[in-house]
Amino acid sequence: MTIKRVLKWSTLLVLVGLVVWLLIAYWTSTNDCQRNAATPNNPVKAILSCEYGAGNLKLQEIEKPTPNDNEVLVRVRAASVNPVDGHLIRGGWLMRPMSGMRKPKNTRFGTDFAGVVEAVGKNVTDFKRGDEVFGAKNGAVAEYICVKADRAIVIKPSNITFEQAGSVGVAGVTALQGLRDKGRIQAGQKVLINGASGGVGTFAVQIAKAFGADVTAVCSTRNVDLVKSIGADHVIDYSKEDFTTRPERYDLIFDLVGNHSLGERKRVLIPNGICVLGGIGGAGLHPGSWGRILGNFKSAFLSKFGNQPFIFYIAKLSKDDLNVLRDLMQSGKVSPAIDRTYKLNQTVDAVRYMEEGHARGKVVVTLD
Repeated sequence: MTIKRVLKWSTLLVLVGLVVWLLIAYWTSTNDCQRNAATPNNPVKAILSCEYGAGNLKLQEIEKPTPNDNEVLVRVRAASVNPVDGHLIRGGWLMRPMSGMRKPKNTRFGTDFAGVVEAVGKNVTDFKRGDEVFGAKNGAVAEYICVKADRAIVIKPSNITFEQAGSVGVAGVTALQGLRDKGRIQAGQKVLINGASGGVGTFAVQIAKAFGADVTAVCSTRNVDLVKSIGADHVIDYSKEDFTTRPERYDLIFDLVGNHSLGERKRVLIPNGICVLGGIGGAGLHPGSWGRILGNFKSAFLSKFGNQPFIFYIAKLSKDDLNVLRDLMQSGKVSPAIDRTYKLNQTVDAVRYMEEGHARGKVVVTLD
C-alpha cells in the first residue's frame, strides 16, 4: 500500500511540475521583435514572424546586417517558401517546446535564397563582391542576409535565373538526399515518385533521371504535362488510377504524400526494394499533416520486421550537396520549376497559396 501511495504522489508531483514548467515557459517566451521595432540607422526590409500564424508575418525595417570575418553579405534577389517554413510559423504544439511556447524564438522567415555578394569578411577567400550565389540560410526572405562562407552557399550557375536558384535549397537537397543517400538509387532502376509535381517532387523527377533511372511520376490531371516536360518516363494520374493496384513493381518508391498503407506500398515494391518517406517538409501544411508524419514513423518502424525498408528522414543542408545540384543545373539535367512569384510585400499571399497544397513546383518571393 505504501509503494502505491508513493507512486501515486510521485506521478502527481511530476505532472504538476510539468504543468508549472509549461506555464512558466509559455509566459516568459519572447523574441527580438520589440528590439527590431526601434528605428534602424541603416534600414533594410525583412519578413518577420513575431507571433505564431501565417497571417502574422509582417514586412518590417531592420538594421542592415554586417558580415563577420567568416561571412559574406548577400543582397537577396529571390527566395522561396517551403512547407517546413509553414510548420515553424504556425507553431504546432509538438514543436513549441523547441521553437518557443508563446512566441517564436526565431523571428526571421524563410531559408532558400539567391542573390549577389555585396561584401565579404576578411577571412573569406571563396567569394568576392559581385559573385552571384544561392543557398540556404535562416531569414532568407529579406533584402540582405549574412551567410557563413563555409556553410550552405555556392556560386549560381550562369544558365539559371535568380528565381530558379532561389528555389533550390531545401527542396533540392531533400530530393537529392532522399534518392541518393536513403534510396541508394542506381542507373536502370524503376523509380516511382508519389507527389511528383510539388517542390521536392519536381526536383526528384529530374534528379532520378540524371541518375539514369526509369521514372514513374504520380500526380493530378492538371500536372501531367508538367511532369512529362521535366523528364518523367511514365505518368500516373492519381484521380484516375491508384498506383498500388497496378501490376508494375518498383526498385524504389520516393513517397512525398504518404496516402497509402504500409501493405499497399510493399505490394508494389520488389523484394528488398526501398520506400523513402518524405520528411516534415513533404507532409505539407494542412492540419492532417502531422497524422501523415506519425504514419511515416509507424511505417518506418514496422518495416524493420521485413526485407523492404521504409526510411523516414529529414534532409540536412550541405554545401557539398548544393554543389552537386549546381553541377546538375549547369549541365541542364535539372531546371527548377517555378509555379508563381510574389513580391516581398506579398509573402503572406505566397504562404497561403502554398498552403492550399496545389503548387506546381516552387513558390518564389522576388526582391528588386
